[in-house]
Amino acid sequence: MLRRRWTGGVLTVFQRSGNVRHVFDPITLDQLRAFVTIVEQGSFSAAARKLQRAQSAISKSMANLEEQLGVLLLDRSTKKAAKLSDAGSVVLAAARRVLLEMDQLKRTSAGMIHGIEPSVSLCVDALFPPPVLVELCVGFARAMPTVDLKLDTQFMSAVSARVMTGDATLGIVASGGVVPSLAKTPLTTIQMLPVVGAGHPFSKLEGQIPLVQLARDVQIVLSERHETGVPDRGVLSPRTWRVADLSTKHAMLRANLGWGNLPEHLAREDLRAGRLAAIHPESWSMEDGNVTLYAVHRNETTFGPAHRWLVDSLIALCAREGGVAPPRSRSRKVRD
Repeated sequence: MLRRRWTGGVLTVFQRSGNVRHVFDPITLDQLRAFVTIVEQGSFSAAARKLQRAQSAISKSMANLEEQLGVLLLDRSTKKAAKLSDAGSVVLAAARRVLLEMDQLKRTSAGMIHGIEPSVSLCVDALFPPPVLVELCVGFARAMPTVDLKLDTQFMSAVSARVMTGDATLGIVASGGVVPSLAKTPLTTIQMLPVVGAGHPFSKLEGQIPLVQLARDVQIVLSERHETGVPDRGVLSPRTWRVADLSTKHAMLRANLGWGNLPEHLAREDLRAGRLAAIHPESWSMEDGNVTLYAVHRNETTFGPAHRWLVDSLIALCAREGGVAPPRSRSRKVRD
């Protein structure tokens, strides 16, 4: 009598002669696909039609799979529909994962044959307009379905740091955070607007607000997360609350906790609805609030079709986006 033992996906067969024979796991993708199709179609006959195979072949695949796993996957007490056993429910989820991974492997391999990268890593400055980023990702998913997009959001110098270390192959960063050794392509200019909440005393003031008056109130500043980053600019008050993300700054300004600058695309709806009010600091001009965003990468990086698609699409989307100003030829100051 033969004795069998499973170890790490390998079947060990102990023969009568005393010899030991190792057989690799005989479970096949066809068996898993037949099992999943039976469950999804509701019966053996429907699965056979779906897979264009004989029903007897489907039944044999299932019998072999159950024997190899050592558990009953389907309750055959009724002929009306294939009913999962408790063990079958667990195996079904695992089988679907295996098939999904295999399908992804096939798509990735097919893309690599044509020179398409298996993955793309993109790090985006928090100042970049979210609607444009979302549209970029939607288009990428359609154009490059086999490529894994790894997306990260940082601020200023942290974006360049990700690119320098190779954690991101492509970055979108404000001009103040660009490392000189990185290759850069101008994308767009973001307009930063000085604003306060509708209930803040500054919202009732007309004309320019003197610097001495601004200095007496709290200024909410979007700041680097570490001391070695880009220094704060446009800070006019000694009373500062520093935050590391735009959403927190936005919420604080709406709560009338101070004054500060927000990207025009982020403040737009609140200004229209009266939840925020624009203010005019003394000596402030629209030119002072311009922040240019660049696509950056390391000079030695060789882009494949997926990376080139991202850069080309970024340029096209930024040029088309009505709420984002086109890049200017002159450099601009980076404000808080």
